[in-house]
Amino acid sequence: MPSKMLQYAYYPGCVAQGACHELYLSTAALTQALGIELLELKKAACCGSGTYKEDSQLLEDSVNARNIALAESQNLPLLTHCSTCQGVIGHVDERLKDYQRTHPAYIEQINGLLEQESCLSYGGSTSVTHLLWVLIGDYGIEALQERVTRQLSELKCAAFYGCYLLRAQKSLPYDDPFHPESMENVFRAVGATPVYYRGRTQCCGWPIASYAPTQSFTMAGTHIQEAIEADADCMVTPCPLCHLNLDSRQPEAEKVIERQLGLPVLHLPQLVALALGVKPDKLGLDQHVVSTQPVLEKLGVR
Repeated sequence: MPSKMLQYAYYPGCVAQGACHELYLSTAALTQALGIELLELKKAACCGSGTYKEDSQLLEDSVNARNIALAESQNLPLLTHCSTCQGVIGHVDERLKDYQRTHPAYIEQINGLLEQESCLSYGGSTSVTHLLWVLIGDYGIEALQERVTRQLSELKCAAFYGCYLLRAQKSLPYDDPFHPESMENVFRAVGATPVYYRGRTQCCGWPIASYAPTQSFTMAGTHIQEAIEADADCMVTPCPLCHLNLDSRQPEAEKVIERQLGLPVLHLPQLVALALGVKPDKLGLDQHVVSTQPVLEKLGVR
């Protein structure tokens, strides 16, 4: 166990409260099992998923400065389990901290907007972190390993990092943006075997799914096929948007690449929580499009 109680201002994001509700459930189950306290930011707004800046950089910065300021008002780091939210909010925080020194008038403009709406103020006094970074750095791999009650030794896991977690920010804790190992280190800690394949650090295709579905599903299908050829039992992702394209759109991907796939795609907290002995019905594993039953059968879990 960590030497002190871990507490975070929790930013669940939009997708985990809608299309990927199982991520919301499994994050709650995992953090409860680890004794991590999450104080949900009920008044937080959507980060914009990178779209706000297409209209206005000030809009993206102001919305996310407010999200960060909500965490600052509790004197807590902001935690998200979405790599897209991490990339967007983390990048805004990184830029605004730099602007406090180089463009103080811009910070004053943002805080003027925040004070009108919510009496909040961005101060740059906290950090933005992803659940993966918390497991690796704050909780710690060794402490996590000690909590494992169900070794996942028969399971071969293919990490799918996605774009934002690795490349949206200038500084990346605990990892190399081109040769990451953090998820694979988590896999090893819970007894699973990491599987390496070419597409694990590439884009899932979600950002272009609405206007170029063939290209999007080709990208997703190709990554899944590569993972299957590497003998993976499942994919694991720290991003619900990646999960949507890899899991819920897997039937469309099969049609586009003209291959049968059927590879289960787990959220990171689902995998780790299984290793901690959490029951599957607490993790929303029945809410996926591609059945997760083969994973549970391989682990002998009911």
